[in-house]
Amino acid sequence: MANKRDLKKDINYVFGDIIEAVYYWELENAQKPSTESEAIIDDAITSFDELIARVNDRNVEDRKAHFKAINTDLETKGKALIERINKLS
Repeated sequence: MANKRDLKKDINYVFGDIIEAVYYWELENAQKPSTESEAIIDDAITSFDELIARVNDRNVEDRKAHFKAINTDLETKGKALIERINKLS
């Protein structure tokens, strides 16, 4: 089981890397931010805020299951955002 600190670091790294990948895509394609790339960044920030709020929730009975669910959601949301980055044209 991941502890709270490590889970927060993982969330930060995953969404930070996703946002960085979008910025690199924009630089490589010499384009101004498109609506698609801005939407990916907005979704990454929203997902980050949601998961951090869930990590900080103290009204949880089974912390191990709670953190495991958050980790699963992190993987799911991260993969979905990465797929959207790969589909950028």
